[in-house]
Amino acid sequence: MPALPLDELQLTETDPKTGKLRTLPALHPEIKADRSFVLYRPPPAVRDPALVEEFLERAKFIADDLNWLLALPHDKFWCQVIFDETLQKCLDSYLCYAPRKFDALLDWHPEVNDMQKCLHRSVFLTFLRMSTHKESKDHFITPSVFGEIIYNNFLFDIPKILDLCVLFGKGNGLLLQKMIENIFTQQPSYFSDLDETLPTVLQVFNNILHKCGLQCEGASAEPQKLEERVNVTVGNMPLQELKDIVLYLCDTCTTLWAFLDVFPLACQTFQKHEFCYRLASFYELAIPELESAIKKRHYEDNSVFADLWRRISHSRKKMIEAFHILINQVCLQPILESSCENIQPFIEEFLQIFTSVLQERRFLCDYDELFPVEDDVSLLQQASSTLDETRTAYILQAVESAWEGVDRKKAQVVKDPAPPAAPNGSSAIAESAAEDVEELGAAYASEDECAGAAAAPVAKVSGVELDSLISQVKDLLPDLGEGFILACLEEYSYNTEQVINNILEDKLVPYLDKLDRAMQRQLKPDPTPLVTSRYNVFQNDEFDVFSRDSVDVSRIQKGKRREKDTTRSLLNDKRVVAEQRERYSQYSVVVEEIPVQPGDPQLYGEDYEDEYDDTYDGNQVGANDADSDDELISRRPFTIPQVLRPKGQEEGQEEEEEDEEEEEEAEKERTKDHFVQDPAVLRERAEARRLAYLARKGHKHDSSAVVGNVKGHGQNRETVQERRKKEANKSTRANHNRRVMADRKRNKGMIPS
Repeated sequence: MPALPLDELQLTETDPKTGKLRTLPALHPEIKADRSFVLYRPPPAVRDPALVEEFLERAKFIADDLNWLLALPHDKFWCQVIFDETLQKCLDSYLCYAPRKFDALLDWHPEVNDMQKCLHRSVFLTFLRMSTHKESKDHFITPSVFGEIIYNNFLFDIPKILDLCVLFGKGNGLLLQKMIENIFTQQPSYFSDLDETLPTVLQVFNNILHKCGLQCEGASAEPQKLEERVNVTVGNMPLQELKDIVLYLCDTCTTLWAFLDVFPLACQTFQKHEFCYRLASFYELAIPELESAIKKRHYEDNSVFADLWRRISHSRKKMIEAFHILINQVCLQPILESSCENIQPFIEEFLQIFTSVLQERRFLCDYDELFPVEDDVSLLQQASSTLDETRTAYILQAVESAWEGVDRKKAQVVKDPAPPAAPNGSSAIAESAAEDVEELGAAYASEDECAGAAAAPVAKVSGVELDSLISQVKDLLPDLGEGFILACLEEYSYNTEQVINNILEDKLVPYLDKLDRAMQRQLKPDPTPLVTSRYNVFQNDEFDVFSRDSVDVSRIQKGKRREKDTTRSLLNDKRVVAEQRERYSQYSVVVEEIPVQPGDPQLYGEDYEDEYDDTYDGNQVGANDADSDDELISRRPFTIPQVLRPKGQEEGQEEEEEDEEEEEEAEKERTKDHFVQDPAVLRERAEARRLAYLARKGHKHDSSAVVGNVKGHGQNRETVQERRKKEANKSTRANHNRRVMADRKRNKGMIPS
């Protein structure tokens, strides 16, 4: 007789109340054992004996209860799972609070570590049995009924599946993949639940951007209230809030990557919401800002900076890998598995995805570094002969253009093969804390490995640029010496990010690890001596001690040169005065008449007469002047300098000069005009000149006709005519004729055309 499925199986047992036999379905609440499962709490952060003892006791209760549950028969196991609410709360608490591999690893007590591994294994085996509808030929559940049981009783939901992937995905990928595939296969409603969950996942990205003071395209179509606007940015937010954001981002990215890695069939559902574009846009906005804030912030403890940097690097790598999984499953994998007639939609999807993310330059560089876009395009070219070369060339050119704006060089990345999965759940226990640290520390190690032999040669940096790079590292790690920093920069091609990352993670090459970290910078001497390389105007002169062995010391003195003559002898030396006296005496020999002594030769003949020049006789020069002829022809007589005068002539000539100066001042005082005109007269003259100018211009002075009489008394004919003329001609004045005046200026060349 074939065995019945558990959902159709009927059990006969004695009623404990009446003592009569009764028939019950195998899945009935009364069959459930009366057992209470306690909630899980994470291990204590400190080695407090009381806290450690409390954790060990609670964890032992849970482990014993789960082991008891796993030992139950098939029917009783499912009755306990379906109808025991304390069991579901216990399992939920473990999924929520169990330490993730990217959490800060604590120095747990050995007993705590062993108990955590044991509990981890029991929880995994419990979920593994819960996801299996057929344990043997005799113990199984109808697949459709199994799907209804797990769905209606909330044994599995999308958040639980995500937590299962991130907790047990490492080392148990194949088992976990079979579990989740069986769940989605037996209950397709989980695909619709996933489709409804994805907007919430995208909202997580928007919340992170909002907390950082950034804005994502399409994040919110509603107008923001004024009171909701905050001025908090990544740079000025508190340190604890920055830690929470980075940890939240790391948890989200790692969970999404783990789910897509374990269950690639979900990629189609993700892409329905344009997840690739939203992920790339979030990466471009959030990652550079968070990295910059982490680097610029001052930390009292460098371990905080190291932890934040590892988490943000881990998040970067997981986002890029999640994007690659989506591209591979949505576009590339169907191309490799499909015939030539069906690959065109997948090629078009690939081109559209990359065209939409071309503006995210930072994301393109990081993605192309781990997964070269050129390789994917080459695969498309091999698969299809009708590929649009223009679009592919445009995508490749955009990727190359994105590389031009970054400091690091593009290089080929060599990725290690994935570790083989364990055949059973025991590998979950084999994960040690050291392995978690290694993966987290090497989250972005591929970027560091690119700077080896495959990297492009980097030019040697020196001078101010080198000092700037050293100061960048020293600002974050002030305890390091400049010599040690310089050695690290030379080793890692002057990449400050790589140097800081390797120092914090203790991944320096062996010879750098042996150096003294406080080593100071040694200034390299110039190979050319300063003496032989100098060049100046005194080179090779008679006092150049660097070019000759002997110097005439007698020609060297300190201060002014002292002659043998004394000061008195210098003052009594009148040779220069005598030379100047003879020179200035020549100026006094000019006279009007030269007396001629009898017997002297005549210089000019007596019969000499010059022709009279009457050119200016018609112009009476000076005739109308009040000055006398003597003043016109008079000039100041030549004065001999006082130094060159004879002793008897000095005093008399000084008195004569003083008398002449007094007479000149008195004359000036007499001739000075002290008359000041009446201001009223000056105003009348100015008004007359203005009226005459207006009359020449044709301006009518009287404007009373335009004003007219008081309103309500009527206006005469002259007023009406004047007002009409003013209205017609007002464009010639004020600012009413701008176009004509601009043309006039342009014609005169005042405005360049």
